[in-house]
Amino acid sequence: MALRRPPVLLGRAGERQVLDRVLENVRGGQSAVLVVRGEAGVGKTALLRYCARQASGFRVARIAGVESEMELPFAGLHQLCAPMLGRLAALPEPQQAALGVALGLSSGPPPDRFLVGLATLSLLAEVASERPLLCFVDDAQWLDVATRQVLGFVARRLLAESVAFVFAVRDSTDESELVGLPELLLGGLPDEDARALLASGIGARLDGRVRDRLVEETRGNPLAILELPRGLAATQLPGGLGLLEDHALPRRIEESFRRRLEALAEEPRRLLLLVAAEPVDDPLLVWRAAERLGIGPSAADETEGLLAIGESVAFLHPLVRSAVYRSAAPPERRAVHRALAEVTDAGADADRRAWHLAAAAAGPDEEVASELERSAGRAQARGGLAAAAAFLRRSVALTRDPARRTDRALAAAQASLHAGAFEAALALLAAAEAGPLDALERARVDLLHAEVAYAQNRGSDAPLLLLRAAGRLETLDVRLARDTYLDAWSAALFAGQLASAGSLLDVSRAVRAAPHPEPPPHPSDLLLDGFALVFTEGRLSATPVLRRAATAFAGTEVSVAEVLRWGWLATAAAVYVWDYDTCLAVATREVRIARDAGALEVLAVGVNVLGQAAALGGDFGRAALLVAEADAVTEATGARVAPYAALVLAAFRGQEPVGSKLIDATIAEATAGGQGTAVQYAHWANAVLMNSLGRYEEALPAAVAASDDTPELFVATWALSELIEAASRTGNPELAAGALDRLLDSANASATDWGLGIAARSRALLSEGDAAEGLYREAIDRLSLTRLRPELARSHLLYGEWLRRVGRRVDAREQLRTAHELLAAIGTEAFAERARRELVATGEKVRKRAVEARDELTPQEDQIARLARDGLSNPEIGARLFLSPRTVEWHLGKVFTKLGISSRMGLHDALPSPDQEAARA
Repeated sequence: MALRRPPVLLGRAGERQVLDRVLENVRGGQSAVLVVRGEAGVGKTALLRYCARQASGFRVARIAGVESEMELPFAGLHQLCAPMLGRLAALPEPQQAALGVALGLSSGPPPDRFLVGLATLSLLAEVASERPLLCFVDDAQWLDVATRQVLGFVARRLLAESVAFVFAVRDSTDESELVGLPELLLGGLPDEDARALLASGIGARLDGRVRDRLVEETRGNPLAILELPRGLAATQLPGGLGLLEDHALPRRIEESFRRRLEALAEEPRRLLLLVAAEPVDDPLLVWRAAERLGIGPSAADETEGLLAIGESVAFLHPLVRSAVYRSAAPPERRAVHRALAEVTDAGADADRRAWHLAAAAAGPDEEVASELERSAGRAQARGGLAAAAAFLRRSVALTRDPARRTDRALAAAQASLHAGAFEAALALLAAAEAGPLDALERARVDLLHAEVAYAQNRGSDAPLLLLRAAGRLETLDVRLARDTYLDAWSAALFAGQLASAGSLLDVSRAVRAAPHPEPPPHPSDLLLDGFALVFTEGRLSATPVLRRAATAFAGTEVSVAEVLRWGWLATAAAVYVWDYDTCLAVATREVRIARDAGALEVLAVGVNVLGQAAALGGDFGRAALLVAEADAVTEATGARVAPYAALVLAAFRGQEPVGSKLIDATIAEATAGGQGTAVQYAHWANAVLMNSLGRYEEALPAAVAASDDTPELFVATWALSELIEAASRTGNPELAAGALDRLLDSANASATDWGLGIAARSRALLSEGDAAEGLYREAIDRLSLTRLRPELARSHLLYGEWLRRVGRRVDAREQLRTAHELLAAIGTEAFAERARRELVATGEKVRKRAVEARDELTPQEDQIARLARDGLSNPEIGARLFLSPRTVEWHLGKVFTKLGISSRMGLHDALPSPDQEAARA
């Protein structure tokens, strides 16, 4: 029975309208993304072809995933970007370098995959600056993982670039990179259109009941309508196809293609298998391999339309490729892969050749396993961690020697861990454990188990696993053991009181009992020893060691690698000893290094620390920028980092209900994730917020919760001052006195103006008469020597409130006026309102702050405007926020309109810097 060519596109009016709107949006200067999802054969590719025909004036780029190419790093990205590389020089240098290395155009350190994503976004935006760009991605479920990650990142960051992405993907797959993007779910054709398609494809006249049954059984799937009746005699059609389950339809279509294959001669069938095994679709390569297999050129004309070879190689439908490959016997597959390996250039395409050699191997083969190992190294150098893991996994399968197999399994597990493939990493660890393990390898297995647990969730299980791994390493590698103990301490710090085992005390005791390295100690050794001393000998012993460690990380003697790994812990050491300036210096260095290196998962933590420091210093504008950057980084990377900076900023700003919503959400999510320190931060933030609003009864339990959780750590110490203020206002003198004793122990051990200033203010709250006044003045004098403007302003406020309560109205006005001006300039709204009310109570008239034009800016607009005010270019702002320069320019246009200015020059007046605001105050 002959099948005629189907019409271009039947029906699909609603779906075509969706695609038309995508193109309209892009013509209007916006970007658009659509994921067309449906079963095999339902017409996704036909819709993409329709969209291409409608895209007049667009530059069109097409790529397609190929199942056999899924393990080759950035293969799909290379397809997309290769025609656009003439614009690569327009990108910022770090982005040029990252994309060049990823695509194999240049050598360099392995790029962070998110930096590759940003580079791709910038490149597409640059190309679209000439004319709108339409990118089709067919069979996205078969793209290599590295490409899917990059394109998923790009799709989420598009806004004003005049770029459209249309993905076609099987509905039976779950590509996490595409989840959450706008979707068009494609079902079968309506009955009327399905009948018309059936009539166009079958030459015989069908009885109406037979036709309706065929339409029902194919559920309107166009390829099934055209393909499944093929080969059935007219006398068979009345019986239908046999009712199909939903998941069976693609399999039945493949079976139909297999029946067509069986009718072919041997040479055309082998040619089809050869092409199915080679994803490059290079005709010259195909014919060279065909010659080795004794396949002549005429075979291409004998495939009954299933394959076309011209300037390129194309199957009738992707299911033909899978049907051909899956139906072949293993020896046949190995033969074509061997031929393809022989004709693939070992110099230009070594990785693809290695993959073919692996597929051609009938059993363990050390030479091929070694070649795969080398391919893994090349993939890792390009930032293709998922591909490196795949090469190594295949290498393990081809390794006969048990010891070598174990070593490769551990390397593959490590690569899988770094690629985020945690289940694969655990399976490889199980394979390694099944072989012979020496003591060091056993320790490596334990360490990798712990690292997987920590990477999956910085929660309650990781500390104990890391602690055990460090213990095994003590007699094998003292340096690695020490580093692992420090990671265990980090994990225990994140887990806080939610650690199932392996608490900070457990880790500290183990560290004190473990062997020490040869002197002189590394700065990381000082960090580890200092934190261990906190729990084993107390503050007085720990403080000088932690101060030395923090100071070292602020300088240049600590390597970039150490700053990236432990810089945030050094900031914790600085804060523990009440050293704000060193904390700020370390955090600033860590963020700069992480940005320069494109180490985005480190940056997610670093900007949170730096954002906290900015908020504590009263630079709320900078803190807001860093919070927004932290949000952008965590969204882009999926990093499981709690919103520490946002909590500190929300606490001081005093905006309710926004602050309370953030606090409640953090407590719920961090509790579920086993991140006890994040819970503690949230309780402290709630105590500050409630104190700022004068709701002391609500502040007290929050402060108690924060101060009781891991009391030796700095957040608990911050909470003590909030507890003392709330307790002193709610008639709980004993509770306040106990908290004061603990606070004084901490402040006196460090003897800095920050700690002693907070201690003096807290003592004043519990004192009377001249003693109280002297302590308030001491607090103001000490805190005025620091950069901690909010704490200074709060001290003026508390002093003024005390003066008013003892009847000294004139003196109170002076302190309250100073407090109000400082708090309003900083942006601590609730504390400023508290000062205003107190001033009014003294008889002074104070106007409420007027709403300014800058208040109308969205958070992202405010962030972009402030970065532009500070002199960053559009590409630099885009790199900071994972946006294209075109989107930055679009946002700035809206900012200028809202602020009533015409250029960047006006931003300095419309958005004064913190120094300008302080000067005005």
